[in-house]
Amino acid sequence: MGEAASDTPEFEPEEQHAENFSDEKFWDKATRYAKKAGEKALSPALKMYYAAQDADTPLWAKTTMYSALGYFILPVDAIPDITPLAGYSDDIGIMAGAIGVVAAHIKDEHTEKAIATLKNWFK
Repeated sequence: MGEAASDTPEFEPEEQHAENFSDEKFWDKATRYAKKAGEKALSPALKMYYAAQDADTPLWAKTTMYSALGYFILPVDAIPDITPLAGYSDDIGIMAGAIGVVAAHIKDEHTEKAIATLKNWFK
């Protein structure tokens, strides 16, 4: 009856984006562009950031998260982030795809940390 279901998701992150990730670059971009990017772009990024820092998160999920976050911090991407209105739509799309794959590994505590960070930025 067909092939057995795989334990790993079909979403394959582009590993070169994971190589672009660093804590320093992430926080630099997130804080510099917080108001411009808005909560819609930053909420999934922060959830994945906190989940990727968790020792309980499996390596494949961390790779997916870091790939999406690496794309987010790239200075050049499919739709330049300086483009009015549409600039972060590709980033949001990449993060939405990644979140869909790793959602089971984003715990309430990661979401709570993301909410607290956003509240601090968007006072």
